[in-house]
Amino acid sequence: MNVSTSGSWADRARQLSIEGRAFIDGSYRAALSGKTFANVNPATGRVLTEVAACDAEDVELAVRSARQAFESGVWARMAPVERKRILLKFSELMSTHREELALLESLDVGKPITNALNGDLPSAIGCIQWYAEAIDKLYGEVAPTAPDLTAMVVREPIGVVAAVVPWNYPLSMASWKLGPALAAGNSVILKPAEQSPLTAIRIAALGMEAGLPPGVLNVVPGFGETAGQALGRHMDVDAVGFTGSTEVGKLFMRYSGESNIKRIGLECGGKSPHIVLADCDDLDGAARAVAAGIFGNVGQVCNAGSRLIVEEPIRDALLERVVAIARELKPGDPLDPATRLGAIVSSAQLSSVLQHVQRGKDEGARVLTGGERVLAETGGFFMAPTVFDRVDNGMRLAQEEIFGPVLATITVDGLDQALAVANNTIYGLAAGIWTRDIRKAQKASKALRAGVVWINCFDKGNMSAPFGGFKQSGFGRDKSMHAFDKYMDWKAVWTAA
Repeated sequence: MNVSTSGSWADRARQLSIEGRAFIDGSYRAALSGKTFANVNPATGRVLTEVAACDAEDVELAVRSARQAFESGVWARMAPVERKRILLKFSELMSTHREELALLESLDVGKPITNALNGDLPSAIGCIQWYAEAIDKLYGEVAPTAPDLTAMVVREPIGVVAAVVPWNYPLSMASWKLGPALAAGNSVILKPAEQSPLTAIRIAALGMEAGLPPGVLNVVPGFGETAGQALGRHMDVDAVGFTGSTEVGKLFMRYSGESNIKRIGLECGGKSPHIVLADCDDLDGAARAVAAGIFGNVGQVCNAGSRLIVEEPIRDALLERVVAIARELKPGDPLDPATRLGAIVSSAQLSSVLQHVQRGKDEGARVLTGGERVLAETGGFFMAPTVFDRVDNGMRLAQEEIFGPVLATITVDGLDQALAVANNTIYGLAAGIWTRDIRKAQKASKALRAGVVWINCFDKGNMSAPFGGFKQSGFGRDKSMHAFDKYMDWKAVWTAA
């Protein structure tokens, strides 16, 4: 599946031979039912390929393979330094194939090729590498005991892990699960979103090439109500790492309770507040951050700064800058390296975003720019960046996750009101605040009910810091050493002298 590095990205796309089958027990195979579903390019509306529609019977095969691999110890009891070597090789192979993977990602979800190549791929590769390097830094403990007893506290892999990931950053989100789960010694079944299965399917073969034993990494494409539910209810799946909507996250909690009480880690929705106070001394920088925080990846970001909470004295000046940036951002062909804004992932998602926009208008909010579909003649699902003003925090526009390039501006009078508005949501994934007053910044960082808080910046991070939310944004953390908590158990071992 290597693709030539010469010619335009469109030329390279035409050379691709895209794999759409599931990957179970070390090899590609069709769904047992023979059923497939169409994988559509969001930039053109045309079918890229047919993908295996896995169901409960395919999940059963994948779980059986993963369990057999885990119980055999071929991976779980491999020396940490050997697991490290294999995962490092896995990251190297992803890097070798980075242009192919970036192209698959761009075609699959409408992401600009420049963003996929320079953002998503380094993120995914770096994640696998980071956890490979962390494998032999996982220490246990020795508990303080009486002289005639020794108590060792050791970490062990939890077993068979289902990783269920979304379509906005398919490869990055998969890596956030695969990195710690595989490094810990688990066997993993990766279930990509039905809108974005291609890179997940491709990296399965790269994992085998790197040396992952058969059954340690399986990929089952399919729909949430079939393959996803089968994983969530399976009695032999020990844990689920999920990123997606709060609605589906709640389903996985139900599946767990109705099956084997499997461990659930959830990174769900968000309605992140982006606060700009009147004492902000860099309105240009704040405006750029506000625009990037909601229009990046066409708003399809769980921690998108979708609520701009701004003090009245600077509202007009800030909005003038944000609107100017929004109008400069023109959606275009994702395979053009100059394109900065790609397509919405599907026709259904575009329709959902446009419905939110119409409801916002009906509720009395004012559109300053955007609000409509563009480039419809291409057959693709493109939308103009949209800025609303005169939004009340009680409006659905301010409370519901839209997952599109739609900014809701809420005007406040002072820090206390800004914090009250920011926290008045069911979500608690992330938040940002701009102020030159360190006392206000510290007060906000303690008061904001969010898993990540940014001060005078937005959407910053790396693998060394945890990512996850409060409230209905979920629980458990991706990234950093804290991610191992979802995929490992502690065992106390007592020895008498």
